[in-house]
Amino acid sequence: MTVSDFSTNTDKMTQVMKAALGENAADLAIINGEVVNVYTGELMPKQTVLIKGNHIAYVGNKAVSSSFGPETKIINAEGKTLIPGLIDVHTHSDEQYLVGELVNYAIKGSTTTIITETAAIGSLLGHKGIVEFIKMCRNQPVRFFFTIPPIICVSPSAEENCALSPLELKRLLRQKDVVGLGEVSWAQVNENHPRLLDTIAATINSGKQVDGHAAGARDHKLQAFFSTGISSCHESTNVEEVLERLKIGVFVPIREGEVRKDLKETSGIKDLNIDKNLLGVSADGVDPRQLVNDGYMDFIVQKAINYGFSPVSAIQMASINVARHFGLNFIGGMAPGKLADIVIIPDLQNIKAETVIINGQIAFEKGQVVAKARDASFPQSFKHTVRLLNDWSENDFNIQTDKQRSVSVRVIDQVSDLVTREVVLPFTVNNGLLETSVKENILKVAVIDRYWEPGAFSVGFIRGFGLRKGAIATSSAWDCAHIIVVGENNVDMALAVNRIRELQGGTVVCAENKVIQELPLPIAGLFSDKSMEIIARKYDDIQFAAQKLGTTLSDFHMSLQILATPSIPFLRICEKGLFDLKKNKFVSLIVE
Repeated sequence: MTVSDFSTNTDKMTQVMKAALGENAADLAIINGEVVNVYTGELMPKQTVLIKGNHIAYVGNKAVSSSFGPETKIINAEGKTLIPGLIDVHTHSDEQYLVGELVNYAIKGSTTTIITETAAIGSLLGHKGIVEFIKMCRNQPVRFFFTIPPIICVSPSAEENCALSPLELKRLLRQKDVVGLGEVSWAQVNENHPRLLDTIAATINSGKQVDGHAAGARDHKLQAFFSTGISSCHESTNVEEVLERLKIGVFVPIREGEVRKDLKETSGIKDLNIDKNLLGVSADGVDPRQLVNDGYMDFIVQKAINYGFSPVSAIQMASINVARHFGLNFIGGMAPGKLADIVIIPDLQNIKAETVIINGQIAFEKGQVVAKARDASFPQSFKHTVRLLNDWSENDFNIQTDKQRSVSVRVIDQVSDLVTREVVLPFTVNNGLLETSVKENILKVAVIDRYWEPGAFSVGFIRGFGLRKGAIATSSAWDCAHIIVVGENNVDMALAVNRIRELQGGTVVCAENKVIQELPLPIAGLFSDKSMEIIARKYDDIQFAAQKLGTTLSDFHMSLQILATPSIPFLRICEKGLFDLKKNKFVSLIVE
């Protein structure tokens, strides 16, 4: 789908009006269905929906007979319910799987529009990467919109080399399918990061939205953050946090996807006597296993209903509320003049598509996706983003000290699947080296710049990953796209990194000097070129392999990916060393 598909002209308007008036025939008519009116919150039985081109011409029960012609395709939806095509307000489609694979599952998952971050590809390749990813998403059966990343990282090489120049930012914001700036962290805003504030101002002045990331901010800190004009936050994890944001006019997408599942803990918001038009739901990244086994936004909306949200309210949270937030007035509901994105479901308790219409065309029917996704194409350079010149040896992961007996070491403490903290522990020096301890659940962690300053790296310690042996590495670290490796021994850590170098990207599990599981990511070190089913199976295989090596983390791969991000508290690591997000500065490994 191109930008021109959601524009109009005199001829389009005339044709749509004539179909409503019965002066020409509709191209597609859905008759006898119950329509969910997301504008008024009511159910409208026995409705006819007329479609001309890619626009809805009429919704009601008094359609003119001459609007039906011999060429009009008619769908009898008697006993069925019509809902708007569902919208994912916030996700990350720029990693893991190619867009064409996502499109197929989005369509049968009732998802007609996806608003995606571009942070992963942007943090690696900057403006060039963002532009190429946007190109890949255009002319697809599913409609994509984009938020561009502020590219504020704990990784100096990524931030310095990938930061968008004012001209690049201006060019991106001029594009109609770029709807704003994505995932701005509150701590950096409140500390008056000058380039970040300039980027926020440029986005707002262009008429676009700024998405916020306000995990941990409360009271005056929260309001200071939103006083800049930032308009949304998807980080609420309980009813109190949701309500605090709603009261100050912030749009709140509730996450239920790969990173967090917050619907259950926040579902109490449904019982409060407040207006809920600032509520949304989002995947915030959708796991291949969910896509294959459960669905996409249909699955998330169904979960909201199962947690007690009224069906109409749950549908509004994934349609009209999202469209209004981003000013996408041509989608989000079924009404004259809107683009014809319609899903036919059995009833309001069963959000599972029987037919999906996108942009006026049938995209899914009789259990089959009939709209063909466009094959993705990348520049050849995207297949050569692991620029390490030499293999890594086990000695590269040595941590040396000139101390003689013992030393205090700052360790990353993995307190949950996502959150870390600092802990200072005593280490015994062994021949000038500091070593891992399976007994104490202490492993080594290293981050290696694979692109901008190839080979720049640092090594530290992490507690809580649980490996009793082996190592696991990935080239898809969040917010810097470096290589991250965690391991019990140097030999397997080196093997995992060298295998990623050989594959030109991937996630690799090693033990006893053997590769025991891997998922190649040969495109930018971020994307697999395999089918969604294969990727899903590989994620299961990687998790199973990690569990056999001892981990108790529910998603080892994600816990590995987030170790370099500045978005989740609070002790992180990058190629320059440990970074304390509370202090907003690098801190030493050895504590004097």
